[in-house]
Amino acid sequence: MSGTYEADVAIIGAGPVGLFAAFECGMLRLRPILIDALSETGGQCTALYPEKPIYDIPAHPAIAAATLIERLEAQLAPFEVPRLLGRRVVGLSGAAGAFTLTSDRGERISAKAILVAAGAGAFGPNRPPLPGIEAYEATGAVRYFVARRADLQGKHVVIAGGGDSAVDWALALIGSAASIKLVHRRAKFRAAPESAARLAEAAARGEVGLVTPCQLRALHGGNGVLEAVEVADLDGNAQRLPADVLLAFFGLSTDLGPIAGWGMALAQHQVVIDPATCATSVPGVFAVGDVAHYKGKLKLILQGFSEGAMAAHAMHAAVHPDRALHFEHSTTSGVPGR
Repeated sequence: MSGTYEADVAIIGAGPVGLFAAFECGMLRLRPILIDALSETGGQCTALYPEKPIYDIPAHPAIAAATLIERLEAQLAPFEVPRLLGRRVVGLSGAAGAFTLTSDRGERISAKAILVAAGAGAFGPNRPPLPGIEAYEATGAVRYFVARRADLQGKHVVIAGGGDSAVDWALALIGSAASIKLVHRRAKFRAAPESAARLAEAAARGEVGLVTPCQLRALHGGNGVLEAVEVADLDGNAQRLPADVLLAFFGLSTDLGPIAGWGMALAQHQVVIDPATCATSVPGVFAVGDVAHYKGKLKLILQGFSEGAMAAHAMHAAVHPDRALHFEHSTTSGVPGR
């Protein structure tokens, strides 16, 4: 499939930050187009943890990742933004005001400005080096994300990891899973302070078993059916934890792909931006969300939302250099076209 598309702003990445950036572009009467390698919008929220609760979205004490994407799509709907899904951007040519992107399907997208909202880039889970793990992955006994909480109903679940995903799912499965054991190589968890405090309370009540400091050593079972997860402490003392499912949350291995070759300044596999405008070192190319790097950066969706708004305003000047932007609050301007 091939074709030609025109837009004011080409947004690479249709995760939550890319969706909100498209909305902000619409509010400024810029014409965006969304491009994403995944077949659905939502990025990691859709692909990795649709039922995971998110606690730091303003006005939502808790909201499931999939529901957040649904709300962002509803917010964006009035602008009828075209999207090219299941496509990877493989090339960039031209300059500010006259860029051309090419996709792996041969499509050409003309845009006056580029916004990279690619999150972590192409991603995949970091897999623990356990013998025979592939057989358990094939049956779902070892998982790196949870698509449906109901799949773990009544099961003995061992969770490995020390970050937000591990802690959040340990808390989310209370009252649903038959048992929950959380394995981490340190006694301290790297989760949000409120989540860590809730975990400590749940452990004190016996709702979650903390197995620390320990690391995964082996899987026991047969024919893809998991029976136990073997762990060992720092002295090598081993124990087996009864398990139907192992959830391994060791982060994602990421790759920016061709984007890394566009000449933008990079730091730690991220794109360096001016935090005031979200501009990269390449004129006309901007970046927001987890892919963006600057001093004081917080990898939070809400900060990505703020960056999306700032980038939209900065891109207006790049798209319409001869047109002054008379900004009004949304409460007075409303949604254009409504």
